[in-house]
Amino acid sequence: MEQNKIWGRIPDGIRNLINLEWLETSQNQLSGPIPFDIGRLQKLKIFLADGNFLSGTIPHCIGNLTTLTELALDVNNLHGNIPSSLANCQNLVSLGLSYNNLSGSIPDKVLGISSLSITLDLSANYLTGNLPVGVEKLQNLGEFHVSKNRLSGSLPNSLGSCLRLEKLFLDGNVFEGPIPTSLSSLRGLVELDVSDNNLSGEIPKFLASIVSLKYLNLSFNAFEGVVPSEGVFKNASATFVEGNSKLCGGIPALHLPRCNLKTSSDTSFRIKIEIGVILGVTFVFVFVLFLWFKKKKDQQRTTIFAENSLLRITYQRILMATDRFSTQNLVGSGSFGSVYKGILEESGAVIAVKVLNLLNSGASRSFLAECEALKNIRHRNLVKLLTAISGVDHQGNEFKALVYEFMANGSLEDWLHPFDDMNGSKAMRNLSFVQRINVAIDVAHALEYLHHGCEVPIIHCDLKPSNILLDEKMVGHISDFGLAKILSVNTINYSTNQSSSLGLRGTIGYTPPEYAMGSELSTKGDVYSYGILLLEMFTRKRPTDESFKENLSLRNFVKAALSGRVIEIIDPILLQERAKQGTVTNITFNKINLGNDIHFQCLNSIFEIGIICSADSPSKRMDMIDVVSKLCSIRYKVLTKRYMMLNPQVPKVL
Repeated sequence: MEQNKIWGRIPDGIRNLINLEWLETSQNQLSGPIPFDIGRLQKLKIFLADGNFLSGTIPHCIGNLTTLTELALDVNNLHGNIPSSLANCQNLVSLGLSYNNLSGSIPDKVLGISSLSITLDLSANYLTGNLPVGVEKLQNLGEFHVSKNRLSGSLPNSLGSCLRLEKLFLDGNVFEGPIPTSLSSLRGLVELDVSDNNLSGEIPKFLASIVSLKYLNLSFNAFEGVVPSEGVFKNASATFVEGNSKLCGGIPALHLPRCNLKTSSDTSFRIKIEIGVILGVTFVFVFVLFLWFKKKKDQQRTTIFAENSLLRITYQRILMATDRFSTQNLVGSGSFGSVYKGILEESGAVIAVKVLNLLNSGASRSFLAECEALKNIRHRNLVKLLTAISGVDHQGNEFKALVYEFMANGSLEDWLHPFDDMNGSKAMRNLSFVQRINVAIDVAHALEYLHHGCEVPIIHCDLKPSNILLDEKMVGHISDFGLAKILSVNTINYSTNQSSSLGLRGTIGYTPPEYAMGSELSTKGDVYSYGILLLEMFTRKRPTDESFKENLSLRNFVKAALSGRVIEIIDPILLQERAKQGTVTNITFNKINLGNDIHFQCLNSIFEIGIICSADSPSKRMDMIDVVSKLCSIRYKVLTKRYMMLNPQVPKVL
């Protein structure tokens, strides 16, 4: 059932399929917990449920599935500890739990599953503690991923016992100490990433002698000494050592300083060195003053901060990918910058490049806010930030850019309202009723994650149609976190007595009224913006429509029509869609019986959700968890009714 748009929970009735051997529900929209009774499926060999919205803990009964060979629960909202009962699954060859909210330590018993031979992926969680020495039992494992957790301590020597490892990713943790010499036993290692840790000492020379090693990332640690020049170190595009200030040598392409010759113990020589140091410090001090008064721009090389360690993009590559930022590749612009479509020459990958307009005083703050908000969050309905670039261009001007996955179908704004096409005339796109519900649910899921699924809540602060992007499958993604705010622990709860020193955030029409009165930012502010967005999606009227004058607003316009006049306010395209389906004939504004039409009943319910979400009082607005639940229920009714119409032979009990 993988790669569909199935939503709802995994039914408890799954326990009745006692002979089931293969269950694959990947890449859907399933939510809720994994049923406890899944432990009754003792013949189950493959269970793949990655890429959903499953929540709750991984049930302890998962250990009853002793015949299981593959288990993939990656990219969900699971939390709690990794159950030690998984150790009972001694036939597992692949285990994936990445991109969840799992916490606690890695159970030593789980690392004792000696059958694991393909992949063990625990990356992008909140795992803590040391890497257990029991890792030595994974002697047949091909790939081991624990990236982006909070693991600490020294790397165990027992890692060297994993003789068949080809990929080892330990980046984004708090490991310290040297790289253990036991890793020299991993003669088949192809990729090694230990970046973004606190590792120290010299770079082991044995890394240069591993012939199979094609990718090595040692960036942002505390390594020191000479960088080897053989093996993988001969390839600057495969070796990354930036962020280690005490490294020297290596091939010229790494741009590291030369290593100093050994100093003599002769007293006179030391005196000369001391004099040189004094003169050098004086020169540096004078030079810094010169820079200060002349305000000379920094000429250092562009520094790349990559969220994805495999993506290393220079200014030159960005220039080539966008055809030197040609207007033909311009896909959008705003006050903080312009967005260009680009194609990477090496891989052919399509990217979106947001180039910041640094003449705008808020652009730099927007850049930092977006980097801070997106660096540790992952969700299928958030636009993925591939990398961030901060440095100078070829003319020595300051340059900042953000690189994202490209969204092939543009913004929701272009699908709701007319836009200028390539010929300068107005173009119009149409979204069906179901497509609009799907996008509304996609956005709701993303906000639910930002407000409740992150370690601390994140407020987007600028939710509007132009910041909702659609991929090739018309899946909605929230973008532009330039105004985002990460709440601290003491500001999570909304208080009307607090005042904000951050100024008004957001866009007129979508900004909640309390922000204009100086109240603190809160998740309820995003809920208000979502409510207005929801009303706009189904009326195709902007909140700033010129017909809304004096006390009339989009919210009041919709609210007044809820008493039996919904047909007067909905987007006429949706009425045409109903007429083409043959379910509405001779439409008149006053005579249609909404009570007998499931389509208009659901529209009425959607408008009610939008009205509640956009209430003036934050305390009266819905929570995004409830919004997701109600919208999914509405979509279920619509699709069920449509299915029954297309398949009248199906018994109504279904």
